[in-house]
Amino acid sequence: MAAKFDNNDDSVVVIIGSGAGGGTLGNELAQKGVNVVILEAGARHEYDSFLNDEWASFSQLAWTDARTTSGSWRVAKNFPNLPAWIVKAVGGSTTHWAGASLRFQEHEFRGLSTYGRVPGANLLDWPITLAEMEPFYAAAEEKMGVTRTGGRPGLPGNNNFKILKAGADKLGYKECHTGRMAINSTQRDDRNSCQQTGFCFQGCKWGAKWSTLYTEIPKGEATGKLEVRPQSHVMRIEHDASGKVTGVVYADKDGKEQRQKARIVAVAGNSIESPRILLNSASSKFPDGLANSSGQVGRNYMRHMTGSVYAVFDKPVHMYRGTTMAGIIQDEARHDPSRGFVGGYEMETLSLGLPFMAAFLDPGAWGREFTSALDGYPNMAGMWLVGEDMPQETNRITLSAVKDKYGMPVADVHFDDHPNDVAMRTHGYGQGAKLYEAVGATRTFPTVPYPSTHNLGTNRMSEKPRDGVVNKFGQTHDVKNLFVSDGSQFTTGGAENPTLTIVALAIRQANHIAEQMKAKTI
Repeated sequence: MAAKFDNNDDSVVVIIGSGAGGGTLGNELAQKGVNVVILEAGARHEYDSFLNDEWASFSQLAWTDARTTSGSWRVAKNFPNLPAWIVKAVGGSTTHWAGASLRFQEHEFRGLSTYGRVPGANLLDWPITLAEMEPFYAAAEEKMGVTRTGGRPGLPGNNNFKILKAGADKLGYKECHTGRMAINSTQRDDRNSCQQTGFCFQGCKWGAKWSTLYTEIPKGEATGKLEVRPQSHVMRIEHDASGKVTGVVYADKDGKEQRQKARIVAVAGNSIESPRILLNSASSKFPDGLANSSGQVGRNYMRHMTGSVYAVFDKPVHMYRGTTMAGIIQDEARHDPSRGFVGGYEMETLSLGLPFMAAFLDPGAWGREFTSALDGYPNMAGMWLVGEDMPQETNRITLSAVKDKYGMPVADVHFDDHPNDVAMRTHGYGQGAKLYEAVGATRTFPTVPYPSTHNLGTNRMSEKPRDGVVNKFGQTHDVKNLFVSDGSQFTTGGAENPTLTIVALAIRQANHIAEQMKAKTI
């Protein structure tokens, strides 16, 4: 039976956000007997209410609250009010994610040591290593049921994958398979296996894809130690005279201000909302924002180097059938500066439905080139490029002059591509086109980056307090009982999709919090 805690109960851990970080942390703590309240800004939609229709699903799940953008990136020009494509609902972006679950490589935890000083980049080594993370990666893979790990079989390859694999073979790539995916390839954990329906971004109607909505959260609720409060929009975090956080102020579903007291607060609202909450929690003791003595809150925003390549063939492909992203080439994810950039990138199958394809295709919206591309849609194959982008101090989340309906400043997202990102994207476009041409594509389209789903950095981990916001356990350097539990704690981005690492860090963080609570050090 799900718990119900009193707003004045100051023994609880309050977690802001219910996605990969917050939802996992909440369940892990509840399993250890810790009382937890999760505050989620969005509503609770169970998976049978998901919509296999792109526009309708976007309206149901996406975070469409006001945000502002600046910088030279294409998203600021094309989608100024939508810098990120993330979810506002219980389960967070784990309802919308594709399921790709890849471990960081060893060198990616040591960006500064491996790449050296890259002009304009604010690189730093993580305060943890791959060896330290390995047991937590294994626990996360087991929890999420990641295919091709722990003896679990891979997913079948759809037509989009078959084309990718044929092209990979032609180019001499060796690391190509249907991915390590947190999508059941067989029935598991009281959930269905993948039915190959597609629409993975619209919420999995079968419950085959791992999402905290129907895995971590119900398991946590079943302990009687976890309460999830949907439609609870956090405005700020409060603290006492000593600087210890004491609770969270939020607006409930009726817009009424509520205050939940807390022993510990963990922020897991994604890399845009998490720094916004800390900055909006400024006080006379913390004039620059909570946990911001370093001035690094909101800085080093990363969104991954992304782009996509589509190709048209003579015969139908129907790329939208089957698991959206079950297809990956990892050969380019190595660090090999002879290519003209540091770090690497993954090539992953991707399909968009016609409405989104029309919205994102470049050249966009009209003209013969555009219409003929859409005419070729049934014969199209597609891939997404995702690679390590460089952290830059000037890429940052700040408070906008625009205010939300509760009177709080919204986030302004400023981003400029680093020359390393541009060089990597250009290389990826070239390799993607070569791959498709090698297997008979009649046309290829490189398409510009979409609004970001991988938002990283902004509250980064650092050994020294002056270099970042949190320590190796996601505990803020400035405030002992305040934690960050999402992708904003990433020191650098790596080439891999981030969810597996977020979950692994949350499992590790839960152990640390429970130990500290027992020892009464927080």
